[in-house]
Amino acid sequence: MSFPQPKPQAPQLPTHLLRTIECNQGAVRAVRFNADGNYLLSCGSDKSLKLWSVSRGTLLKTYSGHGYEVLDADGSFDNSLLCSCSSDKTVILWDVASGQVTRKLRGHAGKVNCVQFNEEATVILSGSIDGTVRCWDTRSRRFEPIQVLDESQDGISSLKVSQHQVLTGSVDGRVRCYDLRMGQLAVDFINSPITCVCFSQDGQCTLTSSLDSTVRLLDKSTGEMLGEYVGHKMKGYKLDCCLSSKDAHVLSCSEDGHVYCWDLVEGSLTLKLPVGKAVVQSLSFHPTETCLLTAMEGRVQNSENQQEASPES
Repeated sequence: MSFPQPKPQAPQLPTHLLRTIECNQGAVRAVRFNADGNYLLSCGSDKSLKLWSVSRGTLLKTYSGHGYEVLDADGSFDNSLLCSCSSDKTVILWDVASGQVTRKLRGHAGKVNCVQFNEEATVILSGSIDGTVRCWDTRSRRFEPIQVLDESQDGISSLKVSQHQVLTGSVDGRVRCYDLRMGQLAVDFINSPITCVCFSQDGQCTLTSSLDSTVRLLDKSTGEMLGEYVGHKMKGYKLDCCLSSKDAHVLSCSEDGHVYCWDLVEGSLTLKLPVGKAVVQSLSFHPTETCLLTAMEGRVQNSENQQEASPES
C-alpha cells in the first residue's frame, strides 16, 4: 500500500528585518556574504572595505589601500584572503587577519567593476569598464595577468566563476560564458546593457539583469529563455540580481527602494521587500540559509525568515 507523498513545504522568504548596520564608509557600493555566510563584506565610496560578523553585526576589520571608491569584493573559501576592486583601476589581494595588502594588481585601463576568486582562490578574475576580464595568479609574484578575455565590445559590469566556467555580463548587451577547459565561448544577446549575471545553484541556468528593467533566466547550454521577471525598476543604475540558496526564487534590487522576489518557475511576484526610500544598490543571498543582505546609501540590512530569526531579534 502506498501513501501519498507529503507536500513539499514552500521555501520561506527573508521577510523579517533582523538588523541594520550603519557602515560609516560613505555610500555602500556592494555587499557580499563570504563563502560560508558567517561574515559579510561592505564596499564603501570612502575607499574602504569592511569585514563584519553577520550574527552580531559587529565590525571585525577595516581594509584601507584603494585610492578611490571600492566597487566589489570577494572572500576566499578558507576565509584567509580577500580581493577587492575599485574605481582607481586596481585589484587588491588582502590578508584577512593582518589587514595588510598582499598584492596590488594594475593593468586595467579604467575602473574595475567586479572581482571574484576561483574556487581554490589560486586565481582572481576582474572585470573592468575597459571591456576586459583579467585573470591574476594569486601565488606568483608576476604583475601581468595570466590571461585576458577581451571579446566584449564595451565595459564588463559583472562576472561569476564556477569551476572551469566564467560568466560575464557587458554593457554591450551580451552575456558571455567561457568554458576554459574546452576553450569554448557561448554568447547570448540581450539587447540591453547588462548589470549583473550569475549561475544557478545547479549550474544549469544563468540569470541576467539589464537596464530594460527585466531579469531573465536562460538555459546555460542552449541560451533558451526560460523565464522573464519584471515589475522592478532598473533604468540607470548597475544593480544586483541573484537566486535564493535553493534556486526557488529570483531576487533583484530596484531603484524604487524595494527588493523584488519572484517564484522561479511560475514567474509570479511573491515578495516586494521594502528596504528604504533610495535605490537598493546591492544584495547578497546566504549560501545555505534564508538570509538576505541589502545595501542602501550608507547602511546594510540583514533580513531573515521569521521562523529562522534568532532569539535576540
